[in-house]
Amino acid sequence: MNIVAHVEIPVADLERAMAFYAAVFGIGFGEIVEIHGSRMAFFPFEEGKDGASGALAQGEVYVPTVNGAIVYFSVADIDAALERAVAQGAALLFPKTPVGDGGFVAEIGDSEGNRIALQSPPAG
Repeated sequence: MNIVAHVEIPVADLERAMAFYAAVFGIGFGEIVEIHGSRMAFFPFEEGKDGASGALAQGEVYVPTVNGAIVYFSVADIDAALERAVAQGAALLFPKTPVGDGGFVAEIGDSEGNRIALQSPPAG
């Protein structure tokens, strides 16, 4: 069992954040759900596949920050994802850097002020 089960990324403006993540990662979101007084948009998720479920979350307890936990998003092409992110107004916080296995990582500021990371697998 993977220890991380679910991640919620704080947002100030759910619709703006949904547009940002959709543009950068080429994904869609289902309908917005209200849970415990907060609004959430869930990332695509398939049972039985690697990775945790996640959502963008707007509500009183959700405060975007560059100083908290960093969520890593898997991307096939880190250069293309960084280009889309910058086109959406993202700040490059940590440049594309090789990691030991032949892959790459980079960190950006999302539309809400969160620090998130992009990670690409090794080529081949």
